[in-house]
Amino acid sequence: MDRNHHAFEMPRLTALIRHALPRFVEGVIAPVAVFYAAFALLGLNGALAAAVAWVYGGIAWRWWRGHGVSAMLVLAALGVTVRAVLAAATHSAVVYFLQPTLGTLMVSMAFLASVPLRRPLAQKLATDMVPLPEAFLRHERVRQFFLRISLLWSLVFFANALISLWMLFNESIGMYLWVRTSLVTALGAAAVVVSVWGFRRCLRHVNGEHVDGEHGAAPAAAPPAPSAA
Repeated sequence: MDRNHHAFEMPRLTALIRHALPRFVEGVIAPVAVFYAAFALLGLNGALAAAVAWVYGGIAWRWWRGHGVSAMLVLAALGVTVRAVLAAATHSAVVYFLQPTLGTLMVSMAFLASVPLRRPLAQKLATDMVPLPEAFLRHERVRQFFLRISLLWSLVFFANALISLWMLFNESIGMYLWVRTSLVTALGAAAVVVSVWGFRRCLRHVNGEHVDGEHGAAPAAAPPAPSAA
């Protein structure tokens, strides 16, 4: 394998946070705040209407600013609309929140299934967001890292689904929205920290081998991969 193509530099953590934070606020925090505020003031139907308006308002804002609207975003908007209509017809907020929770459970199973198939879903998602060199992805340490991270995220999404289902059927909507969101956010943040730490450690070893190869030195034996990743 050509060592000259193994090296890869990860963007700075602050840059990653600046990139992810606005999307997190827009996609997670703001919808919860909009739904809860409308629920408290206008009841269930008002909250459902506000949730749908938030999604379509986001699409209109992107279109007006010339950012383009992806097909996935349009499908997500249609999905929210169907969920809202079903929830309004049944007069049950549980119906509105149950579908994405079951979707989270399916995502967990997809991450888990990708591990024994040796086609880690975490690697596919990473390469969709960041162009990673093929030689870098073929490195055995990198392959093992993505397998472990896929297993980690499978457990995270499974825990997310269990917490959501339990709270959905045992707690009030207000408790579900805020406590569940806080717990899931903390769990996801911990998994992100472990993932970034593990990837940085993996990069250090792979790039270290690259430097050794440039100087004609035999690469050191690979130490055990981080157990948390």
